[in-house]
Parts: sequence; structure tokens; C-alpha cells
Amino acid sequence: MSVFSKILGKLGLGKDKPAAAATAAAPAKPAGTTADAKPVAKPTAPASMPQPGFAGPSGPAAAPKPAAISEVDVVKKLEALGSGKGLNWKVSIVDLLTLLEIDSSRESRNELAKELGCPPELMGDSAKMNTWLHKTVLKKIAENGGNIPKELLD
Repeated sequence: MSVFSKILGKLGLGKDKPAAAATAAAPAKPAGTTADAKPVAKPTAPASMPQPGFAGPSGPAAAPKPAAISEVDVVKKLEALGSGKGLNWKVSIVDLLTLLEIDSSRESRNELAKELGCPPELMGDSAKMNTWLHKTVLKKIAENGGNIPKELLD
């Protein structure tokens, strides 16, 4: 499991992605076949009855709309976790990882930085890498349904 996946998991984000990936990986059965891929006779309907998948004379039925991503109140969760601990997750990647009980060692942060595509010129400077990493992690959390305040994303 990647370091960023652990972050999302601790925040309650991205839980439905493995199920969607498993569904996408399963091969689709051709229409009109059974589990062992033998053709099955399709029942015929009189011409006056609408056919499955069609809305009538106007053409194909509209595809179902994708479900909206539900936002997770990341700020509320992190503030509750950090209550009385003196950690400043809003500016420190080390404090953010510590608060989520994820390894915040230099090696772990390097792994996370590589995973998220940190520019090579920042990898040798711990302070610059940490600043980049913190901003990038917050942006990625927001992209995955976390409600990160705009002032933390600038």
C-alpha cells in the first residue's frame, strides 16, 4: 500500500476505489450469454412493447449519472485528532503524518515525494521537499473528496 493511500484511508477517503477497480478488471460477459458463455435465447417482445435499453421512439435511454463524490470534513477530523497534542498539521507534513499515525521519517517522506512526483531538484533539500510535499498532499486530499480550505491550497 502506498503512503498516500494510507493517508486517504486514515481520513476515510478513497475506500470505494478498490471495489471499482475490481469491477473494472472483471471481464464483461457478452450480452445473451450465461456464466459459462453459452448463448441464451432472448425473449422477443411484440413490436408495440419498448425494448430494454431504449426510451422509446426518441432513441437510447440516457446513461445513469455517476454518483457525486461525498466530501469528508478533513479539517474537523484532523483538529479532533490533534486536540491537545501541539501538532500543526496545517503547515507541517511531519505533523500531518504524525497525527495520522503514519511513519514521518525522512525515508517515508522521500517515498511519498517520489510517489507524488516531486521535482528531483527539491529531493535533496529537506525543507523545500517538505514544503512541496505538504502542499501537494493537501491538494491531493482535496482532489479525492476532502474539504481542504482554499487558504491551505494556495
